[in-house]
Amino acid sequence: MVTEVGSLIRPGLQHPLWVGNTPLLPLRRLDPGLPPWVRLFCKAEWLNPSGSSKDQPAWYIVREALQTAELSGGKALLDSTSGNMGIAYATLGAALGFRVRLVIPGNASPERISMLGALGAELLVSSPLEGSDGAQELARHEFDQDPDRFFFANQYGNPANWKAHFETTGPEIWNDTRGSVTHLIADLGTTGTLTGTGRFLRMQNPTIYLGAVQPNSPFHGLEGLKHLATTHVPGIYDPELRDEVLEVERERAYAMVEQLAREEGLFVGVSSGAAALAALRVARRLSEGSIVAIFPDSGH
Repeated sequence: MVTEVGSLIRPGLQHPLWVGNTPLLPLRRLDPGLPPWVRLFCKAEWLNPSGSSKDQPAWYIVREALQTAELSGGKALLDSTSGNMGIAYATLGAALGFRVRLVIPGNASPERISMLGALGAELLVSSPLEGSDGAQELARHEFDQDPDRFFFANQYGNPANWKAHFETTGPEIWNDTRGSVTHLIADLGTTGTLTGTGRFLRMQNPTIYLGAVQPNSPFHGLEGLKHLATTHVPGIYDPELRDEVLEVERERAYAMVEQLAREEGLFVGVSSGAAALAALRVARRLSEGSIVAIFPDSGH
């Protein structure tokens, strides 16, 4: 078992909120034709408290802000989100007693918006035509207008994002595979997962392959993923780290979501479908290897 990441406890909170320590699950039925020495796994990040891989970076960002008193004196946490990171922030805000104000694109899913409202987040909707880039710009504008009211979390540029995965996701994968992992597959959104997990794994084994998953076009419909060639590149991204960019098509990612549900019993989201599609593509090239794909969220 991997070590626990931590608990969030404050006076009046009756139970700890556990973050990380998600299981590694084998994917046995996606392609029966794979060689017997090629093993495929998914990291079940949807089992975090708020339902996605964003809990670790959200907690690290919040913890650092609390320790430095940037998030104090009644300030609200401010950031942009396409959904999951906002839900993680709002979960922590509800548990720890701070306000959360989020800028979210108008084309975000109604389910994400409903969850954020239920958790008490204040929402500011940006233009759906400008996507996550427009939401980032509006969040920055909000902060610049009144910096004394907000702690600007800046998930795309905050080093605590990738450090969370360096200290949690990477060690968990290394421990759970007993050091046998040969390939890591991770989606590109904020790029924190690939950057942090990849840096840790490369310290353990410099030959580990790092595959970065992105949509194959700017207008892709894959919520949470970025097409880096046509969007703002996150400040925490290290382009020299990855071995290959694996581009996936929207339709095939959605088809993979259905396949994972019917053949593996895993009801996951389309970002997980994209990661599975890319991982399977890499697996079919190999005669042996141990591939871990990060599955960021569920289909709920």
